[in-house]
Amino acid sequence: MPVTVLARLCTACGVCLPTCPERALQPAPGHPAVDATRCTTCLACVEVCPRDALEVTA
Repeated sequence: MPVTVLARLCTACGVCLPTCPERALQPAPGHPAVDATRCTTCLACVEVCPRDALEVTA
């Protein structure tokens, strides 16, 4: 289950990008993109997001 960016909440601040040990989050226009093949659901990005714009999807 990869992490999903909630575009309506994300301000593209970039705080989450360096926290991902697998580099599954990449800068993209509007909000970060998640590479589901790299995401291990470690939740490091979820924990640091100041807007709660990241969630685990089923």
